[in-house]
Amino acid sequence: MTPKLPEIQITRKLRATRLRLRVEPTQIKLTVPQFCTQRQVQDFLKQSEQWMIETWQKQQAKAEQIDKTLPTELKLFNLVKPLQIIYHTQKQSFIFDDQNSQLSVSDRQPEQYLKAFVIAYAKQHLPLYLEEVSQESSLSFGKCAIRQPKTRWGSCTSKHDIMLNSALVLFPKHVARYVCVHELAHTKHFDHSSHFWAEVHKHDVNFKQHRKLLKTMPMPYWWYSS
Repeated sequence: MTPKLPEIQITRKLRATRLRLRVEPTQIKLTVPQFCTQRQVQDFLKQSEQWMIETWQKQQAKAEQIDKTLPTELKLFNLVKPLQIIYHTQKQSFIFDDQNSQLSVSDRQPEQYLKAFVIAYAKQHLPLYLEEVSQESSLSFGKCAIRQPKTRWGSCTSKHDIMLNSALVLFPKHVARYVCVHELAHTKHFDHSSHFWAEVHKHDVNFKQHRKLLKTMPMPYWWYSS
């Protein structure tokens, strides 16, 4: 009996150059080049079926092991003390009491509102922190954008504009700093050459350890709520 897969969300993109399949904990997405035929899409899905089933099953098994208890505190990269979280029936999705290190979250959709708070907090604090690291390292950048990409922690354009993933505020400060250093180093070396890594090392001697933490620290389950 074939395991039931969720309905595949298909998105056509003009700039896509190939069919790209992504299996996430709650959904499966397929990115399709604009001029790809329906037959090509069906053939691709048929060829990928076994991989999809296996990957989906692994994702579900992993999800079952995750503790889905709502957190009572939240550690953020630039706070000494974690925020105490209280779930209330309230009109606002969240209320942040900075002075008392307290976060009140509406109990209607607490997972989504927790994520909304983290995104708002990241938009306020990550650009300031990037500026701080920029001055420390004497590596300047253009604009800073805070987004929620699925697969990247940061990016740097040829104009030296930097994007940072809002989830970085959930990591320890030295990990967030490594990503800032990594993207700022790209303003000098637009590749991952030995010169680039030497520049990263100059500003973060423990970058390998920080990079490993970034790859191995699990994200909280509520971050994947839609």
